[in-house]
Amino acid sequence: MVELSEDKVLYAFDKDLEPALTVPSGTTVRIRTKDCFGNQVQRPEDELDEIDWDHINPATGPIYVEGAVPGGALKVTIENIEFDDQTASCTGEGEGVCGDRFDAWSTHLCQIDGDELVWDESLRIPLRPMIGVIGVAPAGEPVNCGTPGSHGGNMDNTAITTGATLYFPVAAEGALFGCGDMHAAMGDGEISVSGAEVAGYATVTLTALPDLALTDPLIENDTHLGVIASAESLDAAADRAVHEMVDLICDRTGKDAAEVVMLLSLVADVQICQMVDPEKTVRFMVPKYVLEALGFSL
Repeated sequence: MVELSEDKVLYAFDKDLEPALTVPSGTTVRIRTKDCFGNQVQRPEDELDEIDWDHINPATGPIYVEGAVPGGALKVTIENIEFDDQTASCTGEGEGVCGDRFDAWSTHLCQIDGDELVWDESLRIPLRPMIGVIGVAPAGEPVNCGTPGSHGGNMDNTAITTGATLYFPVAAEGALFGCGDMHAAMGDGEISVSGAEVAGYATVTLTALPDLALTDPLIENDTHLGVIASAESLDAAADRAVHEMVDLICDRTGKDAAEVVMLLSLVADVQICQMVDPEKTVRFMVPKYVLEALGFSL
């Protein structure tokens, strides 16, 4: 297994970055990641007003995957997620859904104990491991790691966990993959603007799929396949994700659009990923048993 250390970081997904690592298609890489604060919040007295905000949301990378070409896709299988022992959460003025209620930053540190996050003496929360920032270089201008888009980025999608597989549209030679901003727990929506932010390791397998053309990322797990879409509003993101899934199914099955739309209205779910970043993100998830009955395949 190949390893990549946390000193190889990017703060924007960018087609012009020099690769930190080059690997053949199909390689499994264990990637050390910093937390979203760049590991700058370690003690209760560490004030968010005093940290270096130019070093926020670092992703480890980029990784050049041989055989990944513009117009194709990069398949990313999440093999494992490992955490350090301590997490940090925050909210503040103008941040998140309730930012109008505050006039200063607040932080809360937690310890991880086994499969639980210790919030305080009376409350333990089951771990819900996920990767917040994950993606590839976009075709145009660089996109900072705090913003999601068609390239992936800061999607903050709780379904991006161990066992999930992502498919990213490739816009640059080698894809230039990176990931970071892991969470030990986070609810859909990420309403405070943070999850249980934590450093650790993400182990992923990177496979070039030069013949798979996509518009936005796809996510697949044991039971569902979904489109992940980001836009200025949740309504726009949901509309985009649904339309793309309908097009994907119709293109690959030859089914009538009206039939597909009626069916998806019965079985598929629009799920919120995050509603606090510059672009909002949703996933539209379709059960795989339905896709199999339609004769669908990627």
